[in-house]
Amino acid sequence: MQARANQHTVAVFEDLLVVVGGGTVDRTLLAELYASGGHLVAADGGADQIVAAGLKPEMIIGDFDSLKDPFAWLGKTRLMQIKEQETTDFEKVLYSTRAPLTVALGMTGGRFDHTLAALDVVTRYATRRKLILVDAEDVAVALTEQFSFTVAPAERVSIHPLAPVNFWRSDGLKYPLDAVKLAPGLRTGTSNEALDGPFTIVPEEGIHAPYLLILPRHHLMGLIEALL
Repeated sequence: MQARANQHTVAVFEDLLVVVGGGTVDRTLLAELYASGGHLVAADGGADQIVAAGLKPEMIIGDFDSLKDPFAWLGKTRLMQIKEQETTDFEKVLYSTRAPLTVALGMTGGRFDHTLAALDVVTRYATRRKLILVDAEDVAVALTEQFSFTVAPAERVSIHPLAPVNFWRSDGLKYPLDAVKLAPGLRTGTSNEALDGPFTIVPEEGIHAPYLLILPRHHLMGLIEALL
């Protein structure tokens, strides 16, 4: 067990990384992500959630203040204990790993402050890596550039700015984002709709301000395929 991670301690994953926190986790979905080839990494107490699903984490990262019995994991999986208290366990996982796409479960819902903290982390890391937050009803994809996807006609498509974002245009949405600025506390794009199914969102080039695309959760696998 490491006493502390340093700036050179990074675990690299070449495929989908599934980060599991201590919040509510759909065990069936977790098993599906694992079966599809996802690497399971626990953010501290998220290890217990993985075990409850009948699986084992490849790695546990965090300060270990919510892990039931850290020493019981010695020799069973890789442990990275990071004692600094300036960041959440979710952020500790992100700065200690690299992956082409990261899906996070158990980071939202339940405690409101945990959800807000997770969104803060996503805001900081959205320009550096591809992230998807999974909640009970929705998935939220952190984006900074143009993105196209297809849902059912008239299905809900929400866009939420994590920082001020200027959009050049959108295609296929009931309420266009043409020359629209979205910003926290100013204007959001929740409860928009796809007209015929396919849609495209085009933010201003060169700014790379992060925004969330929020869709019903059944689109998760399709989003993973699109982003990978």
